Amino acid sequence: MEPAVLTLGGRLVSSLVGPLVRRLFVPGTAGAGLVDKPVRLADLVSFRGEKRTLGEADVRKLAAKLVSEAVASPGERPFPPDEEAAVTDTLARRLLALGDLDMDDVQAVRLGSHELAQELHLRAAPPDGLSWDACLFLDSMTQWACLHILEFFTRRSTFVARTLVEQTRMQSELIARVDELIARTPRPDARDTAFERRYLPYVAQQHNHITIYGIDLRDSPDRWPLEVAYLSLEATGDEDLTGGPGPGLDTETTFSVHLPAEEALLAHDCVLLRGDAGSGKTTLVQWLAVTAARNGDRIPYVLPLRTLIRAGALPPPADFLSAVSCPLSPPEGWAERVLTAGRGLVLVDGLDEIPAADRHRTRAWLLSLIHAFPGNQWLLTSRPTAVRPDWLTAEDFRELLLAPMRHGEVTTFVRRWHEAAQAPEYLAPLLDSLRTKRDLARLATNPLMCGLICALHRERRGYLPTGRKELYDAALTMLLTRRDRERGMGTVDDVDLGEEAQLEVLQRLAYALVLSGRTEMDVETAEGIVERCLPSLSVQGSATAVLRTLLLRSGLLRQPAEGVVDFVHRTFQDYLGARYAVEEGHLDVLAGHADDTQWEDVVRLAVAHARPRERAYLLERLLALETPRLSLLALACLEHASTLDPAVRAKVEARAAALIPPRTPREVRTLAEAGPLVLELLPGPEDLTDDEAEAVTATAALVGTDAAMAVLGRFRACSAERVRINLTRAWGRFDAEAYASEVLAHVDTDDLYIFAESPEQVRALPLLGHLKRLGVTGSYAPADLLEILPDRVEYLGFDNNPLLNDLSPLTSLRSLRRLNLLRCPGPIDLSPLADLGLRSVSLFKLDELNGLDRLTTLESVTITTCLLGDGLAALPPNAPLNSISLDDSAITETGLLGLSRWPGLDALDLRLDSAVLGSPDWAEIALLPRLTRFGVTAALAPHFTNAPQLPTVTYVYVMNVRKGSDLTALAHMCPRAQTVKLYPDPLSTPLNAATWATAFPDAEVTVQEPRPYLF
Repeated sequence: MEPAVLTLGGRLVSSLVGPLVRRLFVPGTAGAGLVDKPVRLADLVSFRGEKRTLGEADVRKLAAKLVSEAVASPGERPFPPDEEAAVTDTLARRLLALGDLDMDDVQAVRLGSHELAQELHLRAAPPDGLSWDACLFLDSMTQWACLHILEFFTRRSTFVARTLVEQTRMQSELIARVDELIARTPRPDARDTAFERRYLPYVAQQHNHITIYGIDLRDSPDRWPLEVAYLSLEATGDEDLTGGPGPGLDTETTFSVHLPAEEALLAHDCVLLRGDAGSGKTTLVQWLAVTAARNGDRIPYVLPLRTLIRAGALPPPADFLSAVSCPLSPPEGWAERVLTAGRGLVLVDGLDEIPAADRHRTRAWLLSLIHAFPGNQWLLTSRPTAVRPDWLTAEDFRELLLAPMRHGEVTTFVRRWHEAAQAPEYLAPLLDSLRTKRDLARLATNPLMCGLICALHRERRGYLPTGRKELYDAALTMLLTRRDRERGMGTVDDVDLGEEAQLEVLQRLAYALVLSGRTEMDVETAEGIVERCLPSLSVQGSATAVLRTLLLRSGLLRQPAEGVVDFVHRTFQDYLGARYAVEEGHLDVLAGHADDTQWEDVVRLAVAHARPRERAYLLERLLALETPRLSLLALACLEHASTLDPAVRAKVEARAAALIPPRTPREVRTLAEAGPLVLELLPGPEDLTDDEAEAVTATAALVGTDAAMAVLGRFRACSAERVRINLTRAWGRFDAEAYASEVLAHVDTDDLYIFAESPEQVRALPLLGHLKRLGVTGSYAPADLLEILPDRVEYLGFDNNPLLNDLSPLTSLRSLRRLNLLRCPGPIDLSPLADLGLRSVSLFKLDELNGLDRLTTLESVTITTCLLGDGLAALPPNAPLNSISLDDSAITETGLLGLSRWPGLDALDLRLDSAVLGSPDWAEIALLPRLTRFGVTAALAPHFTNAPQLPTVTYVYVMNVRKGSDLTALAHMCPRAQTVKLYPDPLSTPLNAATWATAFPDAEVTVQEPRPYLF
């Protein structure tokens, strides 16, 4: 209601307006008022029709009565006296206009008083020259009258009945129309369900097979069920936890995450999975698609980028299936409905298989889909070096790396391979070779290479080549000729292609793809390349026939979609492309593209194919560019240069010496990219500084082979803290048991946390002997852990453990002094630990917590979880607490009420980003007589303008400081601060301590730049 209406209501009480308004309408009658035609307002007013009781003069008298009463009421006159006649006349005309409205009472009530007043205003506007006050009075009086008119209508005996009848009639009509629409158009959900019953089995069947190289050589199928051949590999990544310097918080806040690759999407909806060539990325995509299709919980879309990019514009959801040549036609809008409901599993495979120029538009395409359809799961696969490490980090993508196969996984693969191939007699000799021959074990790092090694070992009756080039040469011979010969196959389509003829055609196709930066080409383009090389081959048949033969019989070329050809794996494309480049003398082309990450393997394999003089020329060209990465690439090429000018070899090694030992995180990563060869060049630990030793161990850990374990073992007696941290963090990159016994068991870990993050690591804990600080990730009941926990453990942490409903078994750990609980779901009761003598607890992101008040020996608490009910009253009131650290969630309910109950408090850390402390909170802080250390976030500092001074505080630390952070109020609050430490926000530009030195004139102000771990 307008303010004027409220004012008018104060002048005219309803007891006067109501009776006057009711005289405008004829009395109501019984019944619902159901007639052939609706009763219009013209038939309801008392001044129209045959039974009228008022005339127009009477209506004018009513209007005059209303105006005069308003004017006579106490208060300021609403308009000038000389305008009363004009106002009365206009109000009368508006009341008379009720009889001209084409609506009934039900429609009028539905319209509302404001709109009804507007209708009357349009039919009787004020005369020109009327003052603004008079016009305002008229509009207010009109709306006030309309309020009473509608109130009168709703009290009529016929109104409620007529309203119900009309609603029933409208509902019946609506139902009839909806029924007719449904009859004409089937429900989308019914059509969607019917389609998904066809689509999901299709996906499961389409992707439930892989090739196990070499198994199909003797009357065996060339494709095997996925569940027979699939090997669960491990994905790794880093995860940051809230924490940092300050009382009660550890400085080790970055944890390495290890999980089965097929579980990559369980904890995060968006994942970028990186993996080397042949590491099993596409097989994992197939496994996820088949699993989802069989479970029916999500709708999988398998989208190979090499296929999508060929069409030009990347497809919208409606074209997902047609873009990958799916023969099924979904109902219109089905894909959008699936994604809108958050039911999709979108698997985008092969970012590295498209040109670099197309990757940014692919990124924009993928992100637009994610933003338009939140709640779905998205997986993108790529080679590690295809895009920079933070390419999707800002978009909340979790980055994981498909780890190289460990010794145990290689053994499992080899056992399954020989079981499927029915060749048990070759199993034991090959496993022995993989354990004893370093060069061979170095090649067996992914399913592709393991499969080739198994096949070659069997076909050569136990003989295996040692070098990478020799291995590929043998593999090509096996795939191109021996397979068909063993099967007794002759020529196909009258085209007889020998091994050299096949290699000539294949390497030209491969080189064309390498030059274009692609991994597939149109059939027409491929036929054109074959056509141009036919004159140099003694082959009978057309280009079409030759290409078809290669597709059918080579085992290297395939047709993933209609009109498209590619190699079965990028490794073969690079190998054959390098072979052709060397044969044609394209060394300058190779050197010119060496800085392109997609050409790395091509260059290395070209060195393997080249003659000594060509090798020397190519390596000198790499060194001439004088970049660290190309110097390391040259160093990596030495692995393939069995014969080389000694001067050139010495030059390469000298250039590499500038990078060895590494000194910075970037040098560590760059050096590790050179691969296992660099392990032979890593020095130490003698004659290395602590920083150099840290970088060397980080490099070895990143390489992560059995040879790397030997390098790390040399540093196990090192006393430098960050070297020892590297050795503990590297555990997840090696066989848990072997690394525990050969490395960790000999490292001084008394002042470090050891994190057991996998079942294998937990089982290996007894091998580590004495441990003081231990963290365990996963679901383990405390009673089950007691048998393997060190009996002298002092610091114990549990992460993501839902089985902590009974902590009483931990009472047997009489040396336990600190307990950390992180993201443990379910209720946790600390009461059983009341007599254990705990001195410190850290409680991060817990669902429900009880019994904290029973821990009366606590000296330090860190809480980043909600304290329900009485807030800080949940802490033990009589405990000798000297350090408390809290975040927003901990004080949401009650603030800092009760903090002063611990007068011995020396350190207070407030990790608050949004909560603003009130006067009661500051009063509690001011009552702490021994408070000397005070920590806050930079975001909270500007809110201290009304805070009391804390004269006892001498040490201040501020977290998440940015360049423009205002700490003036904090400086005023802590006038006797002697030490001020500033910890920068991770996304902030570099800070200069002098910026804040004037605010703390009597204190030493320093910026604590974080020193990142090198891997």
